[in-house]
Amino acid sequence: MSHQSDLISTDIDAYLAQHERKELLRLLTCGSVDDGKSTLIGRLLHDSKMIYEDQLAAVKVDSVKSGTTGGEIDLALLVDGLQAEREQGITIDVAYRYFSTSKRKFIIADTPGHEQYTRNMATGASTSDLAIILIDARYGVMTQTRRHSYIASLLGIKHIIVAVNKMDLVNFDEDTYSQIKSYYSKFCENLELQDIHFIPISALNGDNVVTLSDNTPWYSGSQPLMDILETIEIASDRNLIDMRFPVQYVNRPNLDFRGYCGSVASGIIRKGDKVTVLPSGKTSTVASIVTYQGEIEEAFPPLAVTVTLTDEIDVSRGDLICRVDNVPAVSDHCDAKIVWMTDSPMLPGKEYYIKQGNRTITGSISQVRHRTDVNTLQHFSADRLNLNEIGLCEVNLNAPISMDPYKTIKGTGAFVIIDRLTNVTVGAGMIVSESTNQGEFRKVTLQDRSARFGQKPVTIWICGDNNLEAGYHLERNLFNNGHASSVLTGLGSVEEIQQAARFIVDAGLICICPCDGAAPDSKDDASLVFSSTDDILTKLKENQILGEN
Repeated sequence: MSHQSDLISTDIDAYLAQHERKELLRLLTCGSVDDGKSTLIGRLLHDSKMIYEDQLAAVKVDSVKSGTTGGEIDLALLVDGLQAEREQGITIDVAYRYFSTSKRKFIIADTPGHEQYTRNMATGASTSDLAIILIDARYGVMTQTRRHSYIASLLGIKHIIVAVNKMDLVNFDEDTYSQIKSYYSKFCENLELQDIHFIPISALNGDNVVTLSDNTPWYSGSQPLMDILETIEIASDRNLIDMRFPVQYVNRPNLDFRGYCGSVASGIIRKGDKVTVLPSGKTSTVASIVTYQGEIEEAFPPLAVTVTLTDEIDVSRGDLICRVDNVPAVSDHCDAKIVWMTDSPMLPGKEYYIKQGNRTITGSISQVRHRTDVNTLQHFSADRLNLNEIGLCEVNLNAPISMDPYKTIKGTGAFVIIDRLTNVTVGAGMIVSESTNQGEFRKVTLQDRSARFGQKPVTIWICGDNNLEAGYHLERNLFNNGHASSVLTGLGSVEEIQQAARFIVDAGLICICPCDGAAPDSKDDASLVFSSTDDILTKLKENQILGEN
């Protein structure tokens, strides 16, 4: 099964050219905890002869240390390289491995099975053409099996191989396999999974992985797992109709050349095509398509090329080149399915960076239309998304972007959400359509303002000596932490101060009122009283007045 051939010793140039022309398949393994994902990848690497002798020797030594396979070689250690992974016998981070056969090249992602690492699984699935979903034959379809199947469907993976693993532990029982196959097929009826293959395997012993096993004479499939991976058709998965060319870089090496560099996201771009540049809407004609080897007549996904135009128009990084008769929607509103990927909850109204392809703008999630229970696929109302939750949301952007439905074109249908302070990627979005509420008037509520500023609006009375100095000190600390507040001074009676404070609080701000005497009695729940000597900022955080911003 190795990618090596006789050419490697007789004609190295011919061998490299042959190897370069092989089709690349990106795939991932996913499923519940301890279903054997890492072991399967290790088996594929081992049997395709893609392990060096020193690697194999090191794994044999580590297998004795870990003691998880009774002295036998533990092939899972080939991909579980983190110390914490080897200590616990689990996968934590996504591990990518490359291997090849005589027919095809592969990049395989080993994703974790624990629920708390669902975000890692979504990361590995975002670039995959195929998913191998492993199921432990002893336990059948688990919660994470359903969760990962839903995410695979959500991220547009068109090919699924359901590998019922550890068949050796159930004595290769046909009924067990059939029941799992029937249950999984019924679950997938409501998922948009187009091409599903089932196969019984034992990753540890190699049954039906590279060769068909004598232990499963009842298996009706004619191919082992490796043969399916080598022959499954993926070329037709690409969208070659809707041409989209996101500009990554403007190349200006001299006065006589201006080219626009990037990778073709979808469709075919040809010399002489009439094109439109978005969002400006300017039109021109493709003058040439340049590569490192020279000019070509046409380019298709995922080629990286430089495009020149016949007209001198303004084209910048983040712009999109498409054909004049086939343009995407341009809007500052969209509905998108969002996977939330951080411990801090998603707050409607809070501003984030939205990065789509090569362009980054600011925007917010105005509302959560519904949250999806990935176990039952039911929809529930929600006002926010927590870690690993998935929901359909309305997204408002502060500038228009070019967008396509994710299921049509991934390149212009996906975006990531980035926290503006920490620069951490907190979510991933898949565009469903332009927002159905576009142009609809919706009043800005106190909850919207509270979410935008990351705080609960309150009136803070500061009593005691140096209260004014303490008020301004608090205002500066709040400002430095990204919160909105105002110090209220210069008014006469307490009633006037209270009335003005209500206006400030209704605007979503924290109103700071220095007070020479005792704070006025108030039944208002949005009022707090502190001494000028208190650590007010700490107490506000303890009382959950201040959130993230």
